[in-house]
Parts: sequence; C-alpha cells; structure tokens
Amino acid sequence: MKTFLAILYHGSRLALAAIFCYAGSVKALDVVAFAGSVANYQLLPYQLNFLVAATLPYVELAAGLLLLFGRQVRPATLLVAGMNGVFILALLSVILRGLDIDCGCFRPGGEGHTSAQMALLRDVGIMLLAALTWFGHGRRNS
Repeated sequence: MKTFLAILYHGSRLALAAIFCYAGSVKALDVVAFAGSVANYQLLPYQLNFLVAATLPYVELAAGLLLLFGRQVRPATLLVAGMNGVFILALLSVILRGLDIDCGCFRPGGEGHTSAQMALLRDVGIMLLAALTWFGHGRRNS
C-alpha cells in the first residue's frame, strides 16, 4: 500500500510538472498570441491582458520546474492549484456568458479549438492531480 501511495504521489507530481512546464513554454514562445487569448475572456482591462500574458507563462514554468525537481513541492502545488482555480473561475465565466472562445491553454493562437467545457473538465482533472500531490507529499514526510 505504501508503494502504491508513493507511485500515486510521484506520478501526480510529475504529471503536474509536465503540464505546467509545457503550458508555460508554449505560451512564452508567443506572448502576443497568448495576450489575444487572455483578451478573449473579456475579464481584464485591455492593458492588463498583455501583463498577464507576459508573466503567467513564466510563473507556470517555474512552478512546473519546482515540481519536476521535487523542490518546494507544497508551495509549488499550492501555486498550481491557485492558478488552476482562477482558470476554472474564468472558464465558468465564459460558459455562463455564452462566449465561444478557445481556452488558449496549450496552443494560443494555434490550430484547433478547445471549448470552455472541455477545458473546464481538464482543469478539474488537474485540480485532482494537485490534491493528490499535496496530500501525497504530506503523507510522504510523516
């Protein structure tokens, strides 16, 4: 049982690391396209869209790298869960307002379209990974 919990913890931590390293890297490669994706949510004043687009990818990447290397796991997990919570609220807002936009999560300005509903389901799964990492790290050290 202890081995299973260790595998679950490390698997969740590494999955979160991969998701956030990838998402941050893709967004950082084209900040202008990502700023357009942020603007599509119609939540922020115009000037803040670019500020968010210019900083968020690096926060995601930093949190992903901390998780990847097993450093500051709980603070990184809390950061990832917090960002993911904000993403969930933004997606719920898009759904409630009836907007048909691409979430901009993994390929801002790119081909294809991920609906807000699908992105919301994915983000709930990411939140589950964050919970498994948070509680798994606590068990690992007790």
